[in-house]
Amino acid sequence: MSAGKSTGKAAAAERQAALAAIRSTQKKQERRRTLLISSIAGIVVVGLVGATGFVLVNENRKSSAVEAKAAEPVDGVADVREGLTANHVTTVVDYPQDPPAGGDHAAAWLNCGVYTDPVPNENAVHSLEHGAVWLTYDPALPADQVATLQQFAEQNSYVIVSPYEGLSSPVVASSWGYQLEVDSADDERLPVFVRKYLLNPELPEVGALCSNGVGTPA
Repeated sequence: MSAGKSTGKAAAAERQAALAAIRSTQKKQERRRTLLISSIAGIVVVGLVGATGFVLVNENRKSSAVEAKAAEPVDGVADVREGLTANHVTTVVDYPQDPPAGGDHAAAWLNCGVYTDPVPNENAVHSLEHGAVWLTYDPALPADQVATLQQFAEQNSYVIVSPYEGLSSPVVASSWGYQLEVDSADDERLPVFVRKYLLNPELPEVGALCSNGVGTPA
């Protein structure tokens, strides 16, 4: 076996290990939330505890509903995988989508998180290759809707949120090879898109870092 093949296999194994760790953490969080919900539901007391139990149960139902919808095709999602290349370049790329949803990109990926200013396409696309979801919005989007988008990044370490000039719709969600345009951050398809395409297992570099790259999230 050549040294190159050995190094490639080792890198792939490291990515798979990192991805497994991320998914394990997510499952643990889900289990903790389920146990908390069960505990509160079993106590059945009045006042604040009862209200909290209702909220948590309701959130669990929403999560289950999103999970079920993510198992099916999402209405309005464009599949742009055909012809996508994944070369590292040092120049500005003329992408077929705006914002882009894959293609040639910078060697350095963008750190995931919330940005208050536009970010370089070429770095963000590299993060998409690692399994990130990029939520872009019109700079004129109302502050409460921007806050809704930012919650996705607060809840998921592989989400990027940033303003983007010249969007054809108020909000555009992008992952590697897939894109969804919506009129509002409250569109019920957004959480489904994030759940379905975040850390998409069909990507060869899924689970690679979305930190220790370039960019400083807010």
